[in-house]
Amino acid sequence: MRLRNVKNAFNIIEENRDICIDDPTLYKGNWKSLSSKDNNSKIYLEVGCGKGKFLNSMAKENTDILFIGIEMMSSVICRAITKVKESKTPNVKLLNKDCEHILDYFSLHEIDKIFINFPDPWPKARHEKRRLTSPRFLDKYKIILKEDGIIRLKTDNYDLYNYSLETIIPLLKDGYKYGEVDYNIPIVETEFETKFRMNGNPIYYIEGSFK
Repeated sequence: MRLRNVKNAFNIIEENRDICIDDPTLYKGNWKSLSSKDNNSKIYLEVGCGKGKFLNSMAKENTDILFIGIEMMSSVICRAITKVKESKTPNVKLLNKDCEHILDYFSLHEIDKIFINFPDPWPKARHEKRRLTSPRFLDKYKIILKEDGIIRLKTDNYDLYNYSLETIIPLLKDGYKYGEVDYNIPIVETEFETKFRMNGNPIYYIEGSFK
């Protein structure tokens, strides 16, 4: 889904560098220094955070966790910045960066949990390497995720779900979970998730820890 460009997106980003970090390489291995809690706080990362509904809602419910969102589109992340600023959520930091370079931003085993929510399925075979659950991205996640950390995918795209079962499941320890999301349990939803559910789309997930 294409979003309209936001004319003042650049200004919003530049005026809120306390929220949207300009140079994340400076915090590699030291992200906890930005937490308002002690250095024992956990770090949760959302890859492709979009307009920030999920990230901001999770942060408000879990004030002892530092939430970091990566989103490469400036016209999208400026909306996330506005949400964080208006709700005064101090435990959210945003990166207007390409997750291709995620290893430049985070150290070995620095992240406690990774969320991949409704990524672009890149359905054409020639675009497989762009999928956020392709082996080359999974290799990066495995490096930055703690040994007992959790990776979780959510998607409404059945083909991407099946592809991700083949790429992710073999890398996970026993005890992983997958299937349709159970909405009888209270869940923080993304913008896309709410819309897809209203349209009657089934939502699939994969969750577990790397071996």
